[in-house]
Amino acid sequence: MNGLELKRFTAASLLVGLVLLLGFTPIGLIPLGFINVTILCIPVVIGTLLMGLKTGLLLGFTFGSVSLINLLGPRASALASALLGASPVLAVLMCYVPRLLLPVAAHLTFRALKARNEKLGYAVAAVVGSLTNTVFYLGLMFLFYVLTGLDAQKVALLIGGTGLIAGTSEAVVAALLVPPIVLALKRLHYFA
Repeated sequence: MNGLELKRFTAASLLVGLVLLLGFTPIGLIPLGFINVTILCIPVVIGTLLMGLKTGLLLGFTFGSVSLINLLGPRASALASALLGASPVLAVLMCYVPRLLLPVAAHLTFRALKARNEKLGYAVAAVVGSLTNTVFYLGLMFLFYVLTGLDAQKVALLIGGTGLIAGTSEAVVAALLVPPIVLALKRLHYFA
């Protein structure tokens, strides 16, 4: 392993560790009273923007694994637990698919915008990645509720409200945090 490969491996490992830290501790949640905003998508977007789609997919897979482990433990939401009881396979898909689409959406968005305005590209990629995660996670939850015969009508308003409030908050937080972090890390030349 040469110096550049070691540098990239170390950087990717640090981001994986950050996803795990944020996912398994309260550090990854910003309490807003009645709802918690997660910041787990931020290291996924940062890794994707700085190190490319392969690293982003690794980080997205780590995020999905954290979601699955949390789903199987005491931190699981009542909605996700109900789906797990109805269909473990669909619950696993709900954990991974949105988290793997997140870096793809962020990567493609940044590629489309970077020539015009790199800093704006970082912010928009963060928003698109965050919203991709929220929309697909909650959208799949609702769809899987319907497919498994769970009472989807009963939870539709809750899922929609969560998406609107938490999804918007998470996207704003991502847009505010990702550009300065990415620019600072680029200046350090650590993520080559």
